[in-house]
Amino acid sequence: MDSVRLIEQWPVDNASTAVVAADGRVLGSHGDTSRVYPLASVTKLLTAYTALIAIEEGVVELDTPAGPEGSTIRHLLAHTSGLGFDAHKVMAEPGTRRLYSNAGFEQLTEALEQHSDIPFRDYQAEALFGPLAMRDTVLEGSPAAGAKSTVDDLTTFAAELQRPTLIDPRTLAMATSVAFPGLSGVLPGFGHQKPNDWGLGFSIRDHKSPHWTGEHSSPGTFGHFGQSGTFLWVDPEAGAACVVLTDRTFGPWAAETWPPFTDAVLAELRGQETPS
Repeated sequence: MDSVRLIEQWPVDNASTAVVAADGRVLGSHGDTSRVYPLASVTKLLTAYTALIAIEEGVVELDTPAGPEGSTIRHLLAHTSGLGFDAHKVMAEPGTRRLYSNAGFEQLTEALEQHSDIPFRDYQAEALFGPLAMRDTVLEGSPAAGAKSTVDDLTTFAAELQRPTLIDPRTLAMATSVAFPGLSGVLPGFGHQKPNDWGLGFSIRDHKSPHWTGEHSSPGTFGHFGQSGTFLWVDPEAGAACVVLTDRTFGPWAAETWPPFTDAVLAELRGQETPS
C-alpha cells in the first residue's frame, strides 16, 4: 500500500498508525500499535471530549464564565478567550482573535474542577478512559499537552469520534463545527491562516493552506496534531479516521510528509469501498 511505503520512508525511529472506519473496524495498521507515545497537543482532543461529557452531565454549560473576565467555557475551547499561548496572560478581548492557547485549556480544566469538585484527571479517567477501555492512556502533565497513549487506545477514541456513545451526536456535531467564524490566527507550525477555523477543541480543516492533513481531505475534516510528531484526524466524507504516533518532534519533516500520507490513505479508502 502506498501509505505504508510512505510512512516507512519517514525520518523517525518509530511510527505507529491505524485507519479506523466509522463502525470501529481497523482498516489497516502499521508499526507497534501498543507502544506508548507522548501525545503533546493531541491531548487537547481528549480534554475537549471530557469537557463535552461534563457539559452534558450538567457540570458546566458552554456559556459558564471561565478564564479571563468576559470569557466562557466556549471561548476557552475555541481558543478565543484572549489568553496567550503558554502564559496565563490576557492578549485580547474574548471572542475577537483566535489565539491558540495551552493556558486556555489549563484554565478550562480548572473551571471543570471547581464546578465538579473532582480533580480533572480523576473525572477524565472515570468519564472517558474507563468507558472506552483506554487502559494505556494517562494524563501526566498539562491537560493541553501532557497525555500519553497508544494507537490501540486512540483507535477506540477515533471510533467514538465517528459514532459517539458517551455524548449526544448533536453535541459532537456542534463541537466539530466552526465556533466564532471568520477569526484569523496562527496555526502552529503552518503560519497565519485567514480564517483560522476551529470548533470546540477540534481543529477544522476547512480550506486552510498549508495544512497538516491532505490536499484531498474534505473541508469538514477535524482533529489535532501534536508537537511530539502525532496526529489524529476524522474525515466525515471519507467515513474514516487516522491515528499516527511517532517518536520524533514535529518539524519540516512532518509538514512535508504528513499531507501526502493522508492523501494516500484517502485514495486507498476510495479504492477499498465496499457495500455496507
